[in-house]
Amino acid sequence: MILPLGWTGPLSGIVCGVLFGWVLQRGGLGNGCRLTAGLRFQDSTVFNVMASAVLVAAVGMYVLELVGWLQLANVFVPTTYFWATLLGGALIGAGMGLGGYCPGTSVVGAAGGRIDGLVFFIGLIVGVIAFAGVYTPITPLLSAAAGPQAQTLDSLLGIPAWLILAIMAGAIGGVWWFTRRSQAKPSITCAD
Repeated sequence: MILPLGWTGPLSGIVCGVLFGWVLQRGGLGNGCRLTAGLRFQDSTVFNVMASAVLVAAVGMYVLELVGWLQLANVFVPTTYFWATLLGGALIGAGMGLGGYCPGTSVVGAAGGRIDGLVFFIGLIVGVIAFAGVYTPITPLLSAAAGPQAQTLDSLLGIPAWLILAIMAGAIGGVWWFTRRSQAKPSITCAD
């Protein structure tokens, strides 16, 4: 696929990152209180924004492949390493539970002028440096328990991609409908 204006490499990453950050901020995900309210099932904003993003990206890639602008065989799909995934998920989950930010939303919160977002963004930088320091000794753990090699859901489950997209859309729509009906307006106690 040829991107418009020859935007490839770092420039495309910066542009996509800024656009993604803008969407997160507009969706209210630059607020740690909103994120922790989602973990307590009091606010479905995080689910709605992220599930919508996943569905739009999945449908977009499917359509781009249908029209011949993208060859999914050329898209890198990493192998899942179960122990590394569990460790990373536990660490990110603990951080989100404590303060309400994941790495991306901490950048959005900091860019939006939130002090708590800035503190978590600084913690992100310190964590990356600390991880780099212990990477070599823990490499065997990180590369243990490899999952299927670069397998997508359609190849893993043996069903067509369009059916997976339909199931995803139905599940996301069902959760959205249920949360809209069952949740009262969240009482977020810190400033939006």
